[in-house]
Amino acid sequence: MTPITEVEGRRLALSNLDKVIHPATGTTKGEILHYYATVAEVLLPHLHDRPLSFLRYPDGPDGQLFFTKNPPLGTPDWVTTTPVPRTEEPGARQVMVEDLASLMWAANLVVEFHTPQWRAGTPAVADRMVFDLDPGAPATVVECCRVALWLRDRLADDGLTAYAKTSGAKGLHLYVAVDPTPSDEVSAYAKRLAVEAEAELPRLVVHRMAKALRPGKVFVDHSQNAAAKTTAAPYTLRARQEPAVSTPVTWGEVEACGDPAQLVFLLDDLAPRVQGYGDLLRPLVDQEGAGPVPAP
Repeated sequence: MTPITEVEGRRLALSNLDKVIHPATGTTKGEILHYYATVAEVLLPHLHDRPLSFLRYPDGPDGQLFFTKNPPLGTPDWVTTTPVPRTEEPGARQVMVEDLASLMWAANLVVEFHTPQWRAGTPAVADRMVFDLDPGAPATVVECCRVALWLRDRLADDGLTAYAKTSGAKGLHLYVAVDPTPSDEVSAYAKRLAVEAEAELPRLVVHRMAKALRPGKVFVDHSQNAAAKTTAAPYTLRARQEPAVSTPVTWGEVEACGDPAQLVFLLDDLAPRVQGYGDLLRPLVDQEGAGPVPAP
C-alpha cells in the first residue's frame, strides 16, 4: 500500500520508501526524501523561478537513467509549470519546483535536479555563469581546485565573484552572479576564460571536450552557459553508487584540498554543514556582487 502524506496542504502518494537506491551505502528512497525535506530551506531558492530538467534514476545508478525536460506523466495540476522556448517543440513547458510539496513530489520520482542559468521570465538571458571543472584521470578534484583558484582570481580581475561547489561526481562547479546578459554573450566570455586558462596552465587545463586531450588534465567546460544547457543544482543528490551531493564549499576548503576524499559529501553530511555554514551560495540567489560580463 502506498502511504499518503500531506505536505503544506497537498496530498502526496510516496511510494517504495524501503527501496534501496544507492547500493554502496544501502540508502533508501525514504532516506532520500528525508534528506530533501531537511535541506529544502537552502535548496528551494536555487530552484526558484527556473525551469527544471530531471535526470531520473528510480532503480538506482545501475538501472535505467533518463533525462527529461517535459513534465512527467501524472504531474499534479498544483505543480507549477512554465512555457519554455524550444524551436523543435512549440508550446513546450517545464516543471518549476517552488515549494516543499513540489520538492517532495519531485524527489519521490528519484531525480537529479538540473537548472539553466536563466529564469523563467527571461529565457536565454543569464543571471549567472558556470564553469564545470571535469578532471580526466589520473587528475582528480585536487587538480580541479588548482584550476578553480586560478579562475577565481582571473574573474576577480574583471570585478566578478566566484563561488564553488562540488559536482557530486568527480569535479567542481564554479558559479558567478552576473548582471542579466544574453546567454550567448556569457558563453563567449566563459569560453575566452577557458582558453586563457589553458594558455596559462597548459599542463593542467584543456578547454576542448575531445576525450583524447583530457587524460591528466582538467576540462574547463564552459558550454553549460548556452541557453539550452543545464547544470546540476546545488544540494541535488547525484545518480551515483553512494548518495553524493553537489555541495557548496568554502574557498578555504578548495585551497586546502590535497586528497579527493576531502571534497566528497554524502547526504548525511549536509545537515551539519548547513547548520554550520548556512547556504554558502546564498549570494548567488541574492545577486550579491553581480557585475557586467566584460565585452570582447
